[in-house]
This record gives sequence, structure tokens and C-alpha cells, in this order.
Amino acid sequence: MLSRVADSLYWMSRYFERADNCARVVDASQSLILSRRAITSGERWDRALTMMGLPAGAGGDPHDAIRRLAADGDNRSSIVACLAAARENAAQVREEISAEMWEQLNRLYHEAVGLGVDVQDDESVMRLVAAVREGSYSFHGVSETTMTHGEGWRFVQLGKFTERACAVSMLLDAYFATPGEAEADDLDWVALLASCAAFDCYCKVFTADLQPDRIAELLLLHPEFPYSVHYSVERMYVSLGAITSSSAGRQRAHIGRVIGRLRSSLAFATVPELLAGDLHAFLHGVVEQCRALHAAVHDAYIDYPIEIAFEG
Repeated sequence: MLSRVADSLYWMSRYFERADNCARVVDASQSLILSRRAITSGERWDRALTMMGLPAGAGGDPHDAIRRLAADGDNRSSIVACLAAARENAAQVREEISAEMWEQLNRLYHEAVGLGVDVQDDESVMRLVAAVREGSYSFHGVSETTMTHGEGWRFVQLGKFTERACAVSMLLDAYFATPGEAEADDLDWVALLASCAAFDCYCKVFTADLQPDRIAELLLLHPEFPYSVHYSVERMYVSLGAITSSSAGRQRAHIGRVIGRLRSSLAFATVPELLAGDLHAFLHGVVEQCRALHAAVHDAYIDYPIEIAFEG
């Protein structure tokens, strides 16, 4: 596969997942604005901004924050900006993705841009968020059922789950491991679960009794929940296995070491030990290992020296 094609498929998927993640964070955080318990609405929005890679206080008051997260073109992590980047990458590889994928992404982008122009109040933002969340489910569905599950598909999967593993790790860090934060209450835990589309799953697995250790277990280490870090890393491993199966030994070995370390750190972790120790360092390590893996894949398949192309 051409490196530019792999790069565009990978980033199309990462940016789309980032837009979906931002929509879920905005949706969940907005529901907390009405609460006056423990943490003020301004502090809650600072937390949401931090989770999306923006400095605390960057949005000013909560209404500025919601605008920045939803439709600010200068914020590269905003919903509209991420959808624009996903669409731009998809346009470069129209011949590799299905017509249904392009139509769904293109339609969602234009709908989001139209709604983003009128973002003046919380209600208009929530219309944008609802459209993106519904469109996300449709896009994932048509991607799964209409694109050939070959090498290009593996790069799509790798991009999605790399982004998801990083995003959920940052969410957990914001709620569990940020020093100086007021103690989270039940509304905060509900928001965290909702940010990962996990509230219903949590209730089915653990009942509706909200316990921080159980929430961490579900979102970090559960092997079967699609939004857990562990699940995401395993899907990354499967995709990389298919991608590297035809690669030269040196490339395959290096990528294998990076993903192997990441898998092992999650496979042998336990929530009691993590909560009793330095959870922040562990989550930071997960994000850094995902970045190292991204760099390794980029060096091997996107921006590789010409001599590597001839290695056996």
C-alpha cells in the first residue's frame, strides 16, 4: 500500500474518533452545568478543556468553553475542526474507502458546519453534539459493513483505537489522578461513564452502585468493553499483526516490542495496585507508549528511508 494512502486512512480515522470523543465529552460535561455540588461548573469545564488538550481556563466562562470545544475553528480539537480534518483525509483516498463511507462523512461534516455557524447558546451546541453522535454510529456501521477488510481497513482500525486508547487514558487521568481537584461525586462519575458511552454497560456489569474502583476497572482493564483502554490496545495489536505480517523483520520486531510492552503493562495491572500507587504515572505511560507506537508505525510505513522498501 502506498504510504500516502496508509497515512490518510489512519488520520481520517483518528480525527473522526477525536470528533466523536469531543462530542461525548461536551455532552456529558454539559449535563453537569446545572449541578452546584463539589466542583463549580467553571472547574468542570476546565477539566473538559484539559481532556481535549487545551489549557485550563482557555475558554473563559463555561459558555466560551463549550463554543471552543464544539465549533471553534482555531481549536484543532474542536468537533467541527476534527470533522474537517477527517473529511480532508478521506477525500485523498476516495478510491480506497467505500462510497457509503464518503457520503456519510461528507454529509455529517456539512451538517456540523451548518450547525456550528449558529452556535450561540447551549441548546444549539447540543443540537450539534446530537448530530455528531448519531452520525458517528452510522459512520462506524457503514465502515464495518461496506469497506473491504484488507490492509487499508487495518490502518483505519489502528487509527481509531490508538486515538481511543489515548483519549480514555486522558479522561481517567482527569477524573482520578489530577492533584488539587475537589473530590468527585456521583454526578462526576456518571459524566465520566457517559463520556465513554459506558454508563449502561457499567450498570449491567456492576449494577448502578457507582464505585470509583469499578469504574476504573471497566474503562481501563475490561477486555471486552469497546471503550476500555485494554480492549483498544488489543485491537491495535490485531491490526498491527495484519499490517506487519508482510514487513521486513527489523520493522516487525521494533513495532512488536513497542506494542508488546504496552499490552503487558495492561495485562498485568490491577486496579487496587494502580489506585494505591501512582495512577497518573501509569496513565501517562500508556499515552506515551501510544505515541511511541504511532512514531514507529509512521517511520515504518509512512516516512521510511528508501532502502527499507527493499529489505527482505
